Amino acid sequence: MTEIKNIHKSYGKKQVLAGVDFTVEPGEIVGILGANGSGKSTLLTILAGLQKCDAGFFNMEGKNLLKDTKLRNQLVAYLPQEMPLITELTAWDNLRMWYSADRLKRELDSGVLKLLGIDQFIKVPVHQMSGGMKKRLCLACAMNTSPKLMLLDEPTGSLDLVCKEKIYNYLERYKNEDGSVIIATHEVQEIELCDKCYILKDGRLVDCKYDGDIPHLIGRL
Repeated sequence: MTEIKNIHKSYGKKQVLAGVDFTVEPGEIVGILGANGSGKSTLLTILAGLQKCDAGFFNMEGKNLLKDTKLRNQLVAYLPQEMPLITELTAWDNLRMWYSADRLKRELDSGVLKLLGIDQFIKVPVHQMSGGMKKRLCLACAMNTSPKLMLLDEPTGSLDLVCKEKIYNYLERYKNEDGSVIIATHEVQEIELCDKCYILKDGRLVDCKYDGDIPHLIGRL
């Protein structure tokens, strides 16, 4: 089980996170909803180790991953909204920074890279790719350590239906293999993938049971 406890973060006098607490079980997708600026991305970057919180714990396997960088990098994958790829290089060359050549070939044949459809554009330079190709390539890079937890920040925003479906299919497979996911989202399809959801508002999480009533959900954000 993954346990996030009492996460606080302030920027000057502005408190963004005021004691965030929740758990994620193996094989569970947890959605974090909220208005723009509510702190969703801040929470994920803290869990990913890209910025420090003022207080709190992020526990997996009995360890506080906020203090154990090496273990966090093994157990946690992070997919930001921005796509940190080297645009002059092909998909293959970007992936080679994360995968050995032998493993890369295996994954393209029958692994995660095949499932994400990376094999279809493996020789294409990043600057010639569509947004969906870039997002799938970023996800493939992030999954190089076979992590137990994925942190996804609006992973399918502005993508076409085909690209979304490939990512959703991968998430379902990852979940079925006991992978855990925390996803910050505005997308209804992503909300429907979640086993439980929370709304982040005024720095705290509140339970949210999505029943298909979008106007009601919007009114709570």
